[in-house]
Amino acid sequence: MTTNDELNLTEATDQKWARVRDRLRAEFGDAAYKSWFQPLTLAGVKDGEITICAPTRFMREWVMSRYADRIRALWCGEEPSVRSITIAVNPGAAALSPAPGQNLAQAAPTAVVRPIREADDVSVGAPLDPRFTFDNFVVGKSNELAYAAARRVAEATTVPFNPLFLYGGVGLGKTHLMHAIAWHIREQDPSRPVIYLSAEKFMYQFVRALRYQNTMAFKESFRSVDVLMIDDVQFISGKDSTQEEFFHTFNALVDRNRQLIITGDCSPSDLDGMEERLRSRLGWGLVADIHPTDYELRLGILQSKAEQMAADRPLPRRVLEFLAHKITSNVRELEGALNRVIAHAILVGRAITLESTQELLHDLLRANNRRITIEEIQKRVAEHFNLRVADMHSARRARVVARPRQVAMYLAKHLTARSLPEIGRKFGGRDHTTVMHAIKKVDQLRQTDPAFAEEVELLKRTLDA
Repeated sequence: MTTNDELNLTEATDQKWARVRDRLRAEFGDAAYKSWFQPLTLAGVKDGEITICAPTRFMREWVMSRYADRIRALWCGEEPSVRSITIAVNPGAAALSPAPGQNLAQAAPTAVVRPIREADDVSVGAPLDPRFTFDNFVVGKSNELAYAAARRVAEATTVPFNPLFLYGGVGLGKTHLMHAIAWHIREQDPSRPVIYLSAEKFMYQFVRALRYQNTMAFKESFRSVDVLMIDDVQFISGKDSTQEEFFHTFNALVDRNRQLIITGDCSPSDLDGMEERLRSRLGWGLVADIHPTDYELRLGILQSKAEQMAADRPLPRRVLEFLAHKITSNVRELEGALNRVIAHAILVGRAITLESTQELLHDLLRANNRRITIEEIQKRVAEHFNLRVADMHSARRARVVARPRQVAMYLAKHLTARSLPEIGRKFGGRDHTTVMHAIKKVDQLRQTDPAFAEEVELLKRTLDA
């Protein structure tokens, strides 16, 4: 017989689950909510563990990889005793509750979010993505050096080279390798302290420590680890105080023979806005670049991802070959296209064919027929005006640099599908209003200066060719 206390506890838990789902709807929007959160059901909360059911394995994997950490965080806000989440597959989850005494973990495959342990400094580091392991990284000519270096660092008992600096464009696998190193080290020796975070979060933690006069704790947090991993180090370009602190942290860890692993969007020597002494130290160890993917590597990545995501729904090889040929910009966009194809097939219930793929991805395919990148525009404009590519990102305001930079922003707006904030970030982290001003200025000059207009048109035709 159910007691009043048990009934109240169940009602309270249901109310918490309702509030968590309301927050998820507010944060991710109605479309994501209806697709991924509404079908989930709460099976129960016991001993600090939440059990949630999803109706399909694909939905479980999708929620696990993209939303599990956020769901856990929201639950912790409702009930601080919650430590972990189990996501189970139950085909009747959307309509049925678990039978009394049923062990969902045994009844269906589950995915478990690693519990938060006291030793984890979640306020300092960033969480690791369980999808990003060495087993899931597809190796090709464009990334073989970076992969081999990452494996060497992960498996070494001593520091082989310090730092390991990985660089390349967006969506080519730098972050994947960083996470893979961290996962491997944790598996080999869970006692080794490893911190992974973005340069942006490093700066945020440093500013916060200054604000609360807690810099000693900040220094100790980062200088007492075995492995420090900083992603997108270019973010601290031009941030003098953060660079100063990072410089001393770098030296302290090297002096103690601790491993540093750093990524950036360009090589250390091309990091504009970075102090010379820091650029020099970043190039001390091994610098490995990751080139854009070729067709064979893109196809291999698609095959690997398709096996993971849709083992019970094989994709026709001609669809994978088509995607590998047509989407060449970066791996992130390639995976996004694959996600759309598989999700559409599952949610709508249609077979995956070449024709349905072309129809579903018409916007993405049109954009990729001739994809001009901002980096390509910057390089071409810099060559035309006899400047360095680094001048496109620099803070220099001299007219000889500022005018070509404005031309490059103007061309980026008209020749790419990037938004104004995205363009601004590619030009040294500038605000979108700066990009708007540049576009307006170039338009005005084109109206009043025929020679300038001809110069801009020549650059545009060259890039369009």
